[in-house]
Amino acid sequence: MQLKYFQRAAQLNHISRAALELNIPQPSLSKTISQLEKELGVVLFDRHGKSVELNEYGEIFLNKVNIALSALEDGKIELADLSDKPFGNIKLAVLSASSMLPELLSLFSTTYPSISFQLIQHPQESSSKPSFDLCISSFPTEIAKSNFASLMTEEIFLAVPVNHPLASRNSIRLSEASNEKFISLEKGKDLRKITDYLCYSAGFIPNVIFESDDPATVRGLIKAGQGVAFIPSISWRDAKSSHITLLHIEDPICKRTIHLSWPEDRYMKQTVRLFRDFTVNYFKNNFLNE
Repeated sequence: MQLKYFQRAAQLNHISRAALELNIPQPSLSKTISQLEKELGVVLFDRHGKSVELNEYGEIFLNKVNIALSALEDGKIELADLSDKPFGNIKLAVLSASSMLPELLSLFSTTYPSISFQLIQHPQESSSKPSFDLCISSFPTEIAKSNFASLMTEEIFLAVPVNHPLASRNSIRLSEASNEKFISLEKGKDLRKITDYLCYSAGFIPNVIFESDDPATVRGLIKAGQGVAFIPSISWRDAKSSHITLLHIEDPICKRTIHLSWPEDRYMKQTVRLFRDFTVNYFKNNFLNE
């Protein structure tokens, strides 16, 4: 408890707020930290009234405490895994292909009903400790110290209304769409990063007039003649419509690969291993790379 109390006070830089979160009296927390400092023989915090700030000694000690508490937590999980009972919670970050999750999770839950999920769509990972167990994304290399498995590769089409001048074509060069009005995802989204780069490679910056995260909304706006959009062939398959024409892009090559990533320097609990392997097999058996 002593180390956890120190860790939270250091994270908040405030004794009173830390005590409130830890549900202990503020004098008790102050006394615990003072006893820790006496035991170590150094002062860990610079005091500024009720606020505290880690000094040089505190920064070094906090780093070791984070490692130690993380190792203890991993040890608890590993011991629980020895019981061979698949239950618990999985923190799953979803940055790409979210429309494919319902079927995947439904199938998995049929086999492992005691395993629950916390879906994270805006993870606040740090370089030292990501806030998730697994991450579905298009950019595995952005996650520090991670391993990954490629799940599928899909073509990215340019979708236009059926009455659009380009709708009679089967394929185009992306540069031919440089003057079009685009419907796109918000900046920062995996697909948006890819499509902005593709447009840059084709020599232009897309004129984005609508931003939406909902494939149904994108489809409706295209159908209404409000613009054109990039549509991944598999993960956005529900966005296809008789009112929309999908054009193959000849140049540049427009594809993306969806990956499943996980931290390489943390113990992977049994529930996470089960879902990782299930997900890899699910994509392998259901979707052919294009």
